[in-house]
Amino acid sequence: MVQTRLSIGLLFGGESPEHEVSIVTARSIAAHLDPARFEVRPMGIARNGVWVMTGDPIARLAAGEQPERSSHPFLPLEQGAEDTPLPDVFFNAIHGAGGEDGQIQGCLEPLHRPYTGAGLLAMAAALDKWITKRIWESDGLPVVPYRGLTEEGWRKDRDGLLRALEPLGLPLFIKPVNLGSSIGVEKVRRREDLAAALDRAFGYDRRVLVEQGLRARELEVAVLGGDDPFVSVPGEIVVAGEFYDFKDKYLDGKSSARIPAELPEGMDRLITRYAADAFRALDAYGMARVDFFLDRDSGRLFLNEINLIPGFTSISMYPKLMEASGIPYAELLTRLVDLAIVRHREKEAKTHFFQSGSQWFA
Repeated sequence: MVQTRLSIGLLFGGESPEHEVSIVTARSIAAHLDPARFEVRPMGIARNGVWVMTGDPIARLAAGEQPERSSHPFLPLEQGAEDTPLPDVFFNAIHGAGGEDGQIQGCLEPLHRPYTGAGLLAMAAALDKWITKRIWESDGLPVVPYRGLTEEGWRKDRDGLLRALEPLGLPLFIKPVNLGSSIGVEKVRRREDLAAALDRAFGYDRRVLVEQGLRARELEVAVLGGDDPFVSVPGEIVVAGEFYDFKDKYLDGKSSARIPAELPEGMDRLITRYAADAFRALDAYGMARVDFFLDRDSGRLFLNEINLIPGFTSISMYPKLMEASGIPYAELLTRLVDLAIVRHREKEAKTHFFQSGSQWFA
């Protein structure tokens, strides 16, 4: 029996600062999806929000193209793409706001097509570093001491908030709440530099996280599945500079990865348990990279962040961790599509309608 190839709508780009990272991810996924099972249809979202569907969308977005929007007021498609057929499955490769915060999930749900990754709630919570920490804390999971700030509060009482941050000590890490790829993240060593760093962070987001700076090892695991997820072997980022920033991740590449990480006795089991608990606490699904800090001074393990659409080139940490755990890159992509189909079928099998049997509402 000949198996019908599934069409895969590969979503990438977006309006967030991680637009370029998403293009690289999409190019890699398109090259490695099993051609015997899948027909890849790249669907790019340009920086102006227009969906690029014709020609070679990956090349067009890489060239910075921002096409004219369709005249249909409810469609974000480019002109001439209004009759584009729906794919069988959407593969979400949009990093950051728009793709990783529930927006694209809310757009895809009414289309009644499977899509990779978690649903709207998990995505929105996981991208928001502040909310993520509060959820993990409520489950008793260890997080680095922190304080969340809002732009409105910062405008009203700069001096008061600076004083409130003093118990965290120095150094501090300043992070826009809803960004990834270390964009906008700064390490502050001197108290006199803190206000300017916060001003810069609020240029990216109206909410900012301030974390206590630890002298720590940076550990990561890859997670795959649903309520009982598979967790990879732990890996370690051997950081070359002050911290693992955007320039080092994507441009200089001076830091290196050690897979598997060399860990104290029993630490790998603790990391596996915390990663699965952190994944479940957010109702995550499909994939995630979970990042940890192992404090060099106290030996304590802390959850740092979770990324539900991690970098996905063949040399990114998520695929490398999975490959070291026995799941090659192409197989990993196939499993993610299969997980999307399973979740969609489960959802479609639920009762979606209720009828009271009377006309009380009329």
